[in-house]
Amino acid sequence: MTTRPVRTAVAVAVLMLGAAACSSSGGGDPLAAKSPAAQGGSGKTVVVGSANFPENVLLASIYSQALQAKGVKVEEKFNIGSREVLYGQLQSGALTVLPEYNGALLGYLDAKSTATGKDAVNTELTAKLPAGLGILDSAAAEDKDSLTVTQETADRLGVKSIADLAGKAQDLVIGGPPEFKSRREQQFKDAYGLTFKEWKPTADTTANALKDGTVQVGNVFTTDPKIVQLKLVSLNDPKNLFSSQNVTPLVNKAGLDATGTAALNAVSAKLDTAGLTALMKRVAVDKEDPSTVAKDWLKTNGLN
Repeated sequence: MTTRPVRTAVAVAVLMLGAAACSSSGGGDPLAAKSPAAQGGSGKTVVVGSANFPENVLLASIYSQALQAKGVKVEEKFNIGSREVLYGQLQSGALTVLPEYNGALLGYLDAKSTATGKDAVNTELTAKLPAGLGILDSAAAEDKDSLTVTQETADRLGVKSIADLAGKAQDLVIGGPPEFKSRREQQFKDAYGLTFKEWKPTADTTANALKDGTVQVGNVFTTDPKIVQLKLVSLNDPKNLFSSQNVTPLVNKAGLDATGTAALNAVSAKLDTAGLTALMKRVAVDKEDPSTVAKDWLKTNGLN
């Protein structure tokens, strides 16, 4: 499974532009020691953290503003770093809430897990988490591997899912990261009976390669803004070849009350992949402030 997070150079550039605007801490060390009143277990302040890539900052801003709309006192600690750092901060109570991806988090806790669907992943994840941590409702939104085609190819071949490529794959060139063939070729044969005409290492240019016809099928993350920008179509994966990567709040349970839990579950109930992809276009392509994009989404969905 391709691990999360993996971002393009564009996304990294956006992170550098948006980092200062996205944090309410006013700069400084986001991992600095916190006063007792701000600790996650105090019940006085909910500390919302994020990893250091634009999509996670956007999700954290949505969580933060949704909590504040319900009268919860919030402190933001965005752009902290990798899961290894964030997980420890959540365990210690320095953070209360973190936007996570359920499949990637399960892989971090149990590299041997073979769970794929959302429910199976969340069941295993709940069992693996220590007593002080928990997950809330997962959103339908996922940032995961996909097989993607242009709208023209989807219409011409009449395909909506990976299964629909049966009997057609032998005439199609597939693109993706250099390691994509070694990781997935046999899986596509076993799960869907697919043998592609050729595999091309297109790396970060996969979406553009689809658009210019260099490849007809490509491995693109489902919230890549180019899906919207270039009018691409991610094919359904009925056999869950790609593990679930649902956006899921990971929380320090002692620091979040029923009001906060309900606010975050309401966000998950409204957030889907198409919507998150559209939001990421505004952040990564249009260069809008993630906090503004988050505010607009909450207002549109009646959560402000």
